[in-house]
Amino acid sequence: MMEFGVKSFKGFVSEAATAFSRAVQYTEEKLGTSEKTELDAHFESLAQRADKTKLWTERIVSRTDAVLQPNPNAKVEDYLFEKLERKRDRHTNFEALGQDMIDAGLDFGPGTAYGSTLIKVGQAQQKLGKAEKEFVRSAGTSFIQPLRKFLEGDMKTLQKERRILESKRLDLDACKNRLRKAKSMEAQANTKPDLIQREIQQAEQELRLAQSEYDRQAEITKLLLEGVSSAHANHLRCLNDFVEAQMSYFTQCQQYEADLQREMSSMSVALSSSGTTDSFQNIYPSFSANAGPTSTAPDDKRKQARVLYDYDAHDKSELSLLADEVIHVTLEPGQDPDWMIGERGKQKGKVPTAYLEMLN
Repeated sequence: MMEFGVKSFKGFVSEAATAFSRAVQYTEEKLGTSEKTELDAHFESLAQRADKTKLWTERIVSRTDAVLQPNPNAKVEDYLFEKLERKRDRHTNFEALGQDMIDAGLDFGPGTAYGSTLIKVGQAQQKLGKAEKEFVRSAGTSFIQPLRKFLEGDMKTLQKERRILESKRLDLDACKNRLRKAKSMEAQANTKPDLIQREIQQAEQELRLAQSEYDRQAEITKLLLEGVSSAHANHLRCLNDFVEAQMSYFTQCQQYEADLQREMSSMSVALSSSGTTDSFQNIYPSFSANAGPTSTAPDDKRKQARVLYDYDAHDKSELSLLADEVIHVTLEPGQDPDWMIGERGKQKGKVPTAYLEMLN
């Protein structure tokens, strides 16, 4: 136990002496009273490129993160859930807006012009929200995560090795100063020659060791600095992936908006020509064409439709619906085109056409 304590104390003293020596050397260099070992121009160029890479990668990651999630409070919540290793499905603003529009449309009535239009616009907003969510996920996976991993991994290791190199450089220059001072004392006539020779020999030995450690650390650091080139190549691939994800996102959004605009334009023409909501079947060609209100052929009456949203029946004449289920529907001659007759097994009742996607 005593031996362990003595060793620990000696190690502490040695580390303290080394730290003090480095501090003295650093101070003398700043004051201009001591020389500093300079790295070669190629090494300095590599180091400058590494510093630029670290600076701009950190800034780009931060800016991209702000674009993908501009809400600071949401960022904090996502960070906490990530640390707790819990997943959460956050609705985007588009999705929330779409749901409110759909709920409003249901409240006003899917059979009215305003209610039906609110539902269609709300559906488009939800599509935009899902596209945005996919873009955020894709950009985070293919762009932000690799860059952040580089900063927290390779770059952090490189910075650590550069700090070690600087410590080795201070040790080397401190040894050079000790040897220089010992040799200057040798020229003094009143100094003991044997003592000075021992001092010079010890300083030379320490200098050789310090030089060896410095050279080895410089080589290690240089290899890591040269590896920044491969990091740039990887970041370029990530940047291409980011642009592709962004292009896909904007293409989807443009398509959704174009489809919605066409439907809104058709609605405007229909309302202008009729002045009523009775001809609303002309506003959405997909419903009127699939339903075929004027068809009387028995084989054309019964069709399949997929339910887009949950629907609770308001009375016994209506049929409750569950999203994504497939039912059989029929549009009888003279029936309101905003409603169809739905069948699920032995259950039968009216269902809103706006809630359906015709399959045949």
